[in-house]
Amino acid sequence: MLRQLPQVDDPNLLTAAIPFADAGVYRLSDECALVQSVDFFTPIVDDPATFGQIAAANALSDIYAMGGKPLTAMNLIGFPECLDRQLLVEILKAGAAKVHEAGAVIVGGHTVEDDEPKYGLAVTGLVDPAKLISTVGAQPGDVLILTKPLGTGILATALKGEVITETDMADAILSMSTLNKAAAEAMACVDTHACTDITGFGLLGHVVELAEASQMGIVLESRSLPIFPEVLDMAAIGLVPVGSYRNREHYLPSVVNREEVAAEVIDVLADPQTSGGLLIAVPAAQQEALLAELAKRQTDGFVVGEVVGEHPGQVTVRV
Repeated sequence: MLRQLPQVDDPNLLTAAIPFADAGVYRLSDECALVQSVDFFTPIVDDPATFGQIAAANALSDIYAMGGKPLTAMNLIGFPECLDRQLLVEILKAGAAKVHEAGAVIVGGHTVEDDEPKYGLAVTGLVDPAKLISTVGAQPGDVLILTKPLGTGILATALKGEVITETDMADAILSMSTLNKAAAEAMACVDTHACTDITGFGLLGHVVELAEASQMGIVLESRSLPIFPEVLDMAAIGLVPVGSYRNREHYLPSVVNREEVAAEVIDVLADPQTSGGLLIAVPAAQQEALLAELAKRQTDGFVVGEVVGEHPGQVTVRV
């Protein structure tokens, strides 16, 4: 559908040449470029303040994935007339606190009446074009390090179905509420070749896009995937989000050995994430340095795969 839109011919639009870019990047000078992104969604938890934190952290993530620093944010709100306005106040206050934690400021926003609540941010950041990180640049021999566990989509589906409570998924809620700021700072300390954040397309979709953009093959280690507690149990009883099936349909054909991959592994790979971690490609020689930088900032780092020259644009899941 997006291919039907007019093509932009502006040499300062740096992301015009970056397939599957996480944010738009527009060069202002040789040393400075704008990084812009927008994201909003309906509540995935019941507590309004927690929802505000998660939505804000999620919207800020694309800026971090491109090596940028958030500068300003604008609220995007849909809210029903029938709900107590105090709920909206709690959402906005929590979102503003998360933006402040990122070192950015809220500069305004827009609200419309809607049938169900929606909240998110339009975020603008800055990046040095010479230090821009994107989906392009992964090289054979790179290791892939993921900074947050997987399974938030499955857990959110189980929560909506009242099979689990917010207490049961406390680890996942804390993770979704956590900025990718520390992870971005850590990857800036090493020779990072490529990066993307893991969100609605699941690890599967974002890895396929990374492989296509870099024209490299990627091998994922299924036994090394970090998974939140109860995810596999919830998936086993069918509590898989609708978005997971769309991800499978679109991205599973790019998995070289898809017939060999167990159903529970596919459930985790295709699970759409909210405010997921960064997936960082670094040379193998830099692996320990990156893990040390992440640990220094009390941020997880999980080695989940590697970049190879075989099968460019495709993924192999080692079982």
